[in-house]
Amino acid sequence: MQPDLHCRTLAAHTLKHFRALSPLTHCMTNDVVQTFTANTLLALGASPAMVIDPVEARPFAAIANALLVNVGTLTASRADAMRAAVESAYDAKTPWTLDPVSVGELDFRRRFCMDLLSLRAA
Repeated sequence: MQPDLHCRTLAAHTLKHFRALSPLTHCMTNDVVQTFTANTLLALGASPAMVIDPVEARPFAAIANALLVNVGTLTASRADAMRAAVESAYDAKTPWTLDPVSVGELDFRRRFCMDLLSLRAA
């Protein structure tokens, strides 16, 4: 089944707009997909940055255009950095996305993700 012409036109327009913006995307993703995520965003025209250090996460999230949080390789240090980045993104009204990898299986992840979700946009 072919997508209708309207969908293709809308997708092309959206991609053109996205590339024109070249959004600075703060990616706090897991070690397994970090390179793939960066390369995909680069191919789409974004400017990805994999800033994961707790000292840098908060100020970087404040200047980024978007934030991706993937908890696939979550550690206590990463959790601190992710929480700081999400709080900063929330304060700056920056859109952010949570990828809750294995959240249903592990208590620490589930509680952490539920905590982050309290900072979602209204």
